[in-house]
Amino acid sequence: MNLQNLFSEIEKVDGEIFDRLAHVSRRSLFSSLTKKTIAVAAPAIMASALTTAYGQSSSLPQGVKDVLNFALALEYLEYTFYDYGHNLAMIPDSYKAAFEVIRQHEEVHVKLLKSVLGSDAIPMPKFDFSAKGTFTDTFTNFGTFSAVAQTFEDTGVRAYKGQAANLMVAPAILQVALQIHATEAAHAANVRYMRGQKGWITGGTAAMQGLPAVVNASYAGEENLTQAGVNLASALAGDSRITADMVSQAFDEPLNKDQVLAIVAPFFA
Repeated sequence: MNLQNLFSEIEKVDGEIFDRLAHVSRRSLFSSLTKKTIAVAAPAIMASALTTAYGQSSSLPQGVKDVLNFALALEYLEYTFYDYGHNLAMIPDSYKAAFEVIRQHEEVHVKLLKSVLGSDAIPMPKFDFSAKGTFTDTFTNFGTFSAVAQTFEDTGVRAYKGQAANLMVAPAILQVALQIHATEAAHAANVRYMRGQKGWITGGTAAMQGLPAVVNASYAGEENLTQAGVNLASALAGDSRITADMVSQAFDEPLNKDQVLAIVAPFFA
């Protein structure tokens, strides 16, 4: 894919990218470049445009690169999962279009992250979607496929949130990461609805999401009732309409890098 097409694909997900890159117009970026040059230089041009917008040097800080490669590993995992499941007969016809859109979104995320990282981008690893034999019918049973999809999406949402503080040195990258985070949350809610679940997380166990206990780690901590140092269940106890479950649903919790890696490790070959 050439760079202009890449920008177009990104713009489908992030409609404000050109507002943030105000110093870059399509005409000024591409006017002096041949198609061949664009194809060869796409990652470097994209990274240069973004790093200039972020006020960084020509090289992103290593800490930011580490976060982006962490995100890339997770996006590789999600995209490959949906690509393997692309149009499989076990997916109900009424859900195929939604899963195809999710697949396309994850592909755009991968291409964006690779373009920003350039030669520093990690290669796509190999995956084991049985999770070392935990799931024996991932791509033949829609119940298993959709459950794994939900776990990936819910974990991804919490992973992006957990890295937000590490991207504060690059505000525009942080903004794009949060926009991806919001899209992942929309994916998660959509998958939950397809599974007959609520569109939000309740409590801190997989069972409360209609999932097997083996994925409990993806939901650990979601039972938290305290925000900004205030136990909201206690503070709002006078309102009979507010329950502990409602408080846990109203706030999504982050996961740190080590927690996420422990969750997804079984899916890497």
